[in-house]
Amino acid sequence: MGETSMHRTLLTLGVSAIATVLALSGCDTQSDADTSAPAPAPAASSAAPADTAPSSPAAEATNDAATVKACENIQKDIKDNAKKVAKAEKIGPPAGHIAVSAQWIAGSAAVVAHSIEANEKVSAAADEVQKEMRTLSDEYNESAKAKPSKKKLDTAIKNLTAACSAS
Repeated sequence: MGETSMHRTLLTLGVSAIATVLALSGCDTQSDADTSAPAPAPAASSAAPADTAPSSPAAEATNDAATVKACENIQKDIKDNAKKVAKAEKIGPPAGHIAVSAQWIAGSAAVVAHSIEANEKVSAAADEVQKEMRTLSDEYNESAKAKPSKKKLDTAIKNLTAACSAS
């Protein structure tokens, strides 16, 4: 009976950690989505002139501004995610690994959400970052004793930084 109670406690802690991570990441993503929602409406109303001159300086400036903003948001997402992952790692296995895994997924989603309006080069680099975050999530799910390497993620972040600098 004591073992069953311990399993229930661990399960409750794990589910609570996941719910907290998802709720917090959902709030961040939702508020960013609300601020970016009005932007597409004016673009849709001016779609005809943009189609006639896709390489106009105004179109390029808008793309560059969107890419710069995307880079800023993605870099912020990466830093925020690192803090949240570190906090979740302190919980310890096995519930902590569930929380860490969930946070890597939440961070991945935030990176994808903010890379949508970026140019092709930054979007590709952001995609590499989010894939590495998903891989880390999967590796944390494999074992409560897992301590996966973040070298590939670090490389992906460096590539993203370089892509953002070039934009």
